Amino acid sequence: MQFLYKIPGYILLLFGGFCLSWGGFIVRSFEQSTVWEILFLRSFFFLLALSVFLISIYKKNTLKIIKESGYPAVLGGFVMSFSFVAFVIAMTNTTVANVVFIISTQTMFLAIFGYFYLKEKVSLIGSSSIFLAMSGIIIMVGDSISTGSLFGNLVALAIPINFAIYVMIIRKNSKLDMVPAMFYSGIFSLIYGYFLSESFDFTEHDIFMGFLLGVPQLALGFICITIGSRTTASATVGLLMLMETLCGPLWVWLFLNEIPPMSVFIGGVVIISAIILKSFDKNKVTST
Repeated sequence: MQFLYKIPGYILLLFGGFCLSWGGFIVRSFEQSTVWEILFLRSFFFLLALSVFLISIYKKNTLKIIKESGYPAVLGGFVMSFSFVAFVIAMTNTTVANVVFIISTQTMFLAIFGYFYLKEKVSLIGSSSIFLAMSGIIIMVGDSISTGSLFGNLVALAIPINFAIYVMIIRKNSKLDMVPAMFYSGIFSLIYGYFLSESFDFTEHDIFMGFLLGVPQLALGFICITIGSRTTASATVGLLMLMETLCGPLWVWLFLNEIPPMSVFIGGVVIISAIILKSFDKNKVTST
């Protein structure tokens, strides 16, 4: 896994966004598994992949690093686990386009939480981008009241909100190695899936889908983004992460013929405009 650190950051970010963009298509491709069964499979394979990565990086110090991360990593993992839950639920209750556009507002929530939690100033550009992003969400959520996907859209909002809280915890504990927090998030979401699943009689197809969802989509995606963000400017990170936003709806349109309402595209364009505007902001609030 060390070879990943030799790849240019922007390439890792593009590839990470590409991996994450397949989430909606894979969730839609399960044969008979329920939401909680999908969460269990995804978390199980994610934990396996992340364990291999941690051991390859930290080797014999793996358990020591996990232990030293302490309570902040456990708390961060607990918060992030709700994003994992929300992702699967949202993907089964609204369009993929809705979910990925809403997820892309995480930069705006980072600015908002940074202002209240870390006392970071929000510039005029930052304020304008937040207003734009929230307007885009309102357009999509408002239309979903009549289409019956309101629940899915509201659940999707939990993803960027919890991610922003997760980043605040990391930044508040910047002296700690918080990579183990992702390990804890996998443990928590695995527990949710285990206790809430109706059965564990999975088809071979669904097990394979769980593997794709947990390893190349989630684990590899997050690993590439985490490593790539270290050497890439914050503004560039936000723009390159649009790979997930743009490709996610494309896969379900090409392979599953899922075409969301026009309001979703209008709201999505507004949100993407907000992200591009935020990239010009000199007051950087985070780097994931």
